[in-house]
Amino acid sequence: MSDDAAEQAIRLRFKKTLEELRPLRGMGTQLVTVIIPPERQVSDVRHQLSDEAGQARNIRSNQTRKNVCEALEAASSALSGLKNAGPKGLALFTGHVIVGNNKSRLMTYVIDDPPEPFTSFRYRCDSTFELTQLEEMLIDRTAYGLIVIDRGEGAYGLASGRKVHCQEHISSLVPSKHRQGGQSQQRFERLIEEAADKFFKKVTERACNYWLPLLPDLKGIIVGGPGATKDTVINNNYLHHEIQKIVKTPLFDVGYSNESGLRELIQNAGPLMDKIELDEERQLVDRFLMEIMQAHPKATYGEMMIRSALDQGAVATLLLSEALDKRRAVYNCRQCKHQWTVTVTGAVEIPDCVDCGASANQVREDLAASVDLIDELSLLAEQSAAKVRLISVDTEEGSTLNQAFGGMAALLRWAWS
Repeated sequence: MSDDAAEQAIRLRFKKTLEELRPLRGMGTQLVTVIIPPERQVSDVRHQLSDEAGQARNIRSNQTRKNVCEALEAASSALSGLKNAGPKGLALFTGHVIVGNNKSRLMTYVIDDPPEPFTSFRYRCDSTFELTQLEEMLIDRTAYGLIVIDRGEGAYGLASGRKVHCQEHISSLVPSKHRQGGQSQQRFERLIEEAADKFFKKVTERACNYWLPLLPDLKGIIVGGPGATKDTVINNNYLHHEIQKIVKTPLFDVGYSNESGLRELIQNAGPLMDKIELDEERQLVDRFLMEIMQAHPKATYGEMMIRSALDQGAVATLLLSEALDKRRAVYNCRQCKHQWTVTVTGAVEIPDCVDCGASANQVREDLAASVDLIDELSLLAEQSAAKVRLISVDTEEGSTLNQAFGGMAALLRWAWS
């Protein structure tokens, strides 16, 4: 797998694990979080966990004492045999998690390949897991400020990673035309210009107040709008001087000055936005949508068709939605020893044997052999030198790929069916 695809896969697995950990709760302070940075000695951490287990034996509640001691033992067991925490560190989450009906189950999660190295040691025993460091790793700190404006309305926000955020949409009361003539004409035109000036100041002041705290992470400000209003705003220094310094040129013509205008601005300004993946994702999905409309398309979708194309080396770029929640489950029949693989979504009931028809109680899932569908398809793509792109669902195009095409599509090297 290419470095870029491997990094995407690491971030996706990390994100899914984080989503599993967020809702977990314990009955009291029974969930143990241990985060070990690369430079910390695992032996020191195990010694600390041993001390904590000694103190936990003084807990008055029998059930709480039992659960906390079991969690600490599970943490020590997970760390046994490790000499160090690895090049990026290690995070360990264990404890009795509430599973409903006033019941709990001991669960253990180990993260040993985070997107970024852990920065500090953390030990906590609480009713929830400590996820602050993990949450920060998913924050995309490469961002651009966006603003679209004309006399009728304006909007501003932020483009970061794969997301467009519209902070505020403001409508104005500036008249566009008047019927006054004679001596009143100049007075009405002056009033209109004053109203426009106040509106420009209102929009730009609010935008600058939003951007200034984010200034260290802003790579630039992208400006757009219909007509010449945007040029007036920039040339007359309505923006704060620190914001004015990072305004990117050229200014872009867009059809609207609302949230739709911000998205259109992203499309027009794609080449200016270094390291922002929104434009690249949009172009890939748009290219796929255009291809499947052709008489002889160089694109396909659906698991069966994609597998066939991968087998024949026809795939140039494989598009997989980050929301693709399927796995390849491997089942074994105890009765006839038949083994088969099937794609499933989420937790499903064990099926009857497809070969001898034995009931489900004779069938077992081989958890060690089962794998996420994203990982399996990515491995098949690597074998034919195909690129893999994980598409987020935060964009309109990404949502279309997930909902209309089952979360998987392929751009092909040649027309194929």
